[in-house]
Amino acid sequence: MKKIFLLIAVVLGFVATKVNAQQQNPVRFGIKAGVNLAEWQGETVNSAQDLINLSEGAVNRKMREGFHVGGYISIPIGPGFEIEPGLQYSQKGTRLTGKIPIEEIDFLNTNLTLTNKAEYLDMPILAKLYLGEGFHIFGGPQVSYLLSNKVQAEAGALGFKALNREWDMKDGFREIDLALTGGLGYRFASGFNVSAGYDYGVNTIDSNGSFETYNRVIKASVGFTF
Repeated sequence: MKKIFLLIAVVLGFVATKVNAQQQNPVRFGIKAGVNLAEWQGETVNSAQDLINLSEGAVNRKMREGFHVGGYISIPIGPGFEIEPGLQYSQKGTRLTGKIPIEEIDFLNTNLTLTNKAEYLDMPILAKLYLGEGFHIFGGPQVSYLLSNKVQAEAGALGFKALNREWDMKDGFREIDLALTGGLGYRFASGFNVSAGYDYGVNTIDSNGSFETYNRVIKASVGFTF
């Protein structure tokens, strides 16, 4: 599967070079990086939330903080319209935090954190429409390959960490994740750009489709188009 991603990237680069040679508006290359706020959504998560609610605040769902970094190609199609394929590393997953709900040991401030640490290689293919100056909106499909998937368990008391372990959980998770992504941004005349977007996963993260759970990611990025 990694070879397929590499082949697609090479083909896109070849096409961009040909297009660049045949038109006045040049194809431009860029780099970008930013922060992710990721979580899972779906029926399974909703059922888990019902159990969390029964804990009366002892357990909470939180987004997993992460980052993304990669590159892209901006291919002009017409006035104010571009196609932008890209390739980037992106951290996703979700997080549960809580404390042991036993009054007798409450003074110990015991806490537990379970984090799903999923790492993907994303390949978005965006249609980008400029609405004047550098402001633009974008959207399109995204194919992602699961590089690794781990669960980290952390526990502590009185400010000291008593447990910090990770387990490999890639088996049973779908290697290819499909999503729709979109957002808005602004590109300055210098080539510096900022954007905010959202990834909406459309297939279940587990390989059997039994858990009805999907990736959701809020992204904020900065980049530079050469």
